[in-house]
Amino acid sequence: MRILIAEDDPTVRQMMSTLLSRKRIDCTVVGDGLSAVEAWEESDYDFILMDVQMPVMDGLSATRKIREKESERGGHTIIIALTAYAMAGDRKRCLDAGMDEYMSKPIDFEQLFSLVDDYLQQGR
Repeated sequence: MRILIAEDDPTVRQMMSTLLSRKRIDCTVVGDGLSAVEAWEESDYDFILMDVQMPVMDGLSATRKIREKESERGGHTIIIALTAYAMAGDRKRCLDAGMDEYMSKPIDFEQLFSLVDDYLQQGR
């Protein structure tokens, strides 16, 4: 399994990468939305963990760009929104941008692993 982590906080990136690697999950990390789009274009990922607020290009814009490109070339990468915002309407905003799931920070890794397992079992 390959996961792209798009997160601007270096400490959070390192923690996520370390925990996922311990589960034998191959991770690539980037620090902004534009880099996430570029990494996605260059390689195949099963999942993208996409922070919503990042410099250069935010996670919502990056997701829209990936979905636009998927509509041209086909395929669908699961994108899970990661955000410190947990206000009413934030989940809808993420899903409307094309994200598949929404998780608020701090990340509950057991919940994240369960979510990933659910998608894998569904064959998505």
